[in-house]
Amino acid sequence: MNIEYIRNFIKLAQFRSFSKLANELPISQSTLSHQISQLEKDFGGIVLIDRSTKKFELTKAGKLLLKYGEQIIDIYDKSRLEISKFKDQVVEDIIISASTIPGSHILPRFIAEFRYKNPDVNFKILINNSKKSIENLRNEMADFAGIGSFMNYNERDFDCIKIGEDEFKFICSTNHELLKEGNLVDFNQLIKYPFVWREKGSGMRNTFKQQFPDYKELDFELEINDNDSIISTVSESNYISIMSEMMADKAESAGLIKSLKIKKYPVIAKRPLFFIKLKEKQLSKLKKKFWDEIKSKSKKNEKIGSL
Repeated sequence: MNIEYIRNFIKLAQFRSFSKLANELPISQSTLSHQISQLEKDFGGIVLIDRSTKKFELTKAGKLLLKYGEQIIDIYDKSRLEISKFKDQVVEDIIISASTIPGSHILPRFIAEFRYKNPDVNFKILINNSKKSIENLRNEMADFAGIGSFMNYNERDFDCIKIGEDEFKFICSTNHELLKEGNLVDFNQLIKYPFVWREKGSGMRNTFKQQFPDYKELDFELEINDNDSIISTVSESNYISIMSEMMADKAESAGLIKSLKIKKYPVIAKRPLFFIKLKEKQLSKLKKKFWDEIKSKSKKNEKIGSL
């Protein structure tokens, strides 16, 4: 019996959909279906999932396997963790699901340095919004997550490391009508133009709504789930948007957009950025080493910034 088939059966019970789970795994829907069929053969042809209804339902046998399968996986993972201590070299994957700013602008420097000192680790970085990254962490599709917002999740369910801060800026094209008298503009002028922002589940969108109550006056026309695409849209149209200061500054240096200052709003919104794991999650030696290194370096950066 293949242990990974049981692991995927447990995940399938959580997702309640072959297609949705297949989108999250590096395997096709047909391969996933084959794995479940093989499990059923291993148990003597006992049906685990009721395929006679449109709604996803486990059979009584399936519910029993789910119960004992979770215990099997837990024991298997703990045994691997204990046995790995006898190896001088541990080769393993570290999977991180992160939103754009932590995943593309902050974590890479930690990863590169750690990988240089520990060549037997393979990093897999999944760029998602904050909501999806937290879901991946809770569904054990990732070991760690980099987020810009906890969304509606309870922060106390996670161990957290603050890895940076992010401030938002309004942006427009380099030849936008708003720039006729410079980049200091009145909010009443700003709301005359169409606004494009991130999709639901984005930490940037969530923070903006919480900290900038006048956002409701903006002329919402587009939602795009990628920051680079938003910059491209703004640079070639009369749309305006908000953007992380880190990305806005780079795009402005490249001549793609202009940052705007809004009268009476010296700060639009700002947020801390976090690297997180599930509360009290037992980590392998190598993963704990990576977590501790980020924790140590982030604390040093905070001390330097306070000098």
